[in-house]
Amino acid sequence: MPSPGANRTTATLTLRQEVYAQLRRAIEQGSLRAGTRLPPSREHAASLGVSRNTVLWAVQRLQAEGYVEARVGDGTYVSQAVAATLPAPQGLVAPPRGLSRRGQLIADTAARWRPPLAAAKAFRIGAPEVATFPFALWDRLTRHASSGQRSNRAQYLDPAGDPDLRQAVAQWLWASRGIRCDAAQVVVCSGSQQGIDLIARLLLDVGDEVLVEDPGYPGIRASLLGHGALARPVDMDGDGLRIDTAAAQWPNARMAVVTPTHQFPTGVCMGLARRQALLQWARAHDAWVVEDDYDGEFQYGKNDGQAQRVPALCSLPGSERVLYVGTFSKTLHPGLRLGFVVVPPALVEAFAMARAITDRHAPGDAQAVLARFIAEGHLLRHLRQMRELYLQRQHTLRTALAEASNGAWQLAASDRGMHLLHEVAPGTDDETLSRQALAAGVMLAPLSRYAMQSERRGWLLGYAGFDDAEIRAAARVVGGLVRQR
Repeated sequence: MPSPGANRTTATLTLRQEVYAQLRRAIEQGSLRAGTRLPPSREHAASLGVSRNTVLWAVQRLQAEGYVEARVGDGTYVSQAVAATLPAPQGLVAPPRGLSRRGQLIADTAARWRPPLAAAKAFRIGAPEVATFPFALWDRLTRHASSGQRSNRAQYLDPAGDPDLRQAVAQWLWASRGIRCDAAQVVVCSGSQQGIDLIARLLLDVGDEVLVEDPGYPGIRASLLGHGALARPVDMDGDGLRIDTAAAQWPNARMAVVTPTHQFPTGVCMGLARRQALLQWARAHDAWVVEDDYDGEFQYGKNDGQAQRVPALCSLPGSERVLYVGTFSKTLHPGLRLGFVVVPPALVEAFAMARAITDRHAPGDAQAVLARFIAEGHLLRHLRQMRELYLQRQHTLRTALAEASNGAWQLAASDRGMHLLHEVAPGTDDETLSRQALAAGVMLAPLSRYAMQSERRGWLLGYAGFDDAEIRAAARVVGGLVRQR
């Protein structure tokens, strides 16, 4: 219990702060204008009913902060420097400067995209299964660290990433995606979005043109716009981005950003001939290709063998100008906030320094645990389970939706990915049904939301992160809305 003396001290300090706050507020609000002489401390104290020391303490603090200035033999005045920082009188306040042109483009892109912030609910796309994630195993790996290791990880770390994690990622890429790279080429980042942001910042100048898939991922376009690049839409066909059309239409393009294994959002897999044409375009134009392999691990075969999975674009001969972007947000869970970029050796230092001035580095503990999670084979086992689970959930979605819609929606099966697309005639209104579904508690992303100039329309249905009961319930909602149309 505090002593009476402690109570008196606290009360005195509180009174001093109150006097200080009143004076500062009067200055900031303009009641005491610049150049105004403050009352003598004795008079001021008497008018407030406080001690002179209380007023002196408040004035001295204001003087230290630059709000007032003492003139020898003349008193204390509100500082002239305060006038430049005070708001204009009411009625004369100019509106704050708005977004830059570049910022407005980002805002407009985001307004159309609007990634949901609430908890995932069917049929949100990109949401992985998290309920069965091996959290207990992860916690056990975390506890294995010694006190010395934890102390080391609490320091400033290599912005390029934990060496063990970079090594584990490099070995995993060779085994799973056919990519031969040195661990030194792996730069750890906070998910694929930051990876693309780093690429745009380091490899593009303001006004550079970048080929993007249309329809495609708005987050990529927003990142490019944020660095002053010009996103140039390119049509898609059954083999992916039409690089021949793009080269003719945008001859000055400096980069192409593609999702070749499972194009987002249409689900197309880029064929070998088209991949080779894209690599040739990059060499001929001294351009870069960014491969966003956001869900390339989820390819479903009869026995889940390596032969069933299409290798990454970055694994092909002549891919020296490809930067590979990977993420653990889909393979593990988005809360981990870890991803990586594989870059040419000559660019590693620049990417590491750019990462350092962005957010320094990823958390050391998370990187170290993930390195062990991969090296000890847990990632391989987890992905095998998820591939089996996701394929079964895809079947549940197709069956439930066909039944709920009385056969109006027959979704084609896919051998890869985490969502399906129900496409309709070009130019169809796909926003209305999406709004109706959202009002009923179901997320049904319209394809038009991902288009720039494309007239392709339809709806995206994510199934990976939802159990059979959730999928069937959401399917009944959508099916009922479809039957009413």
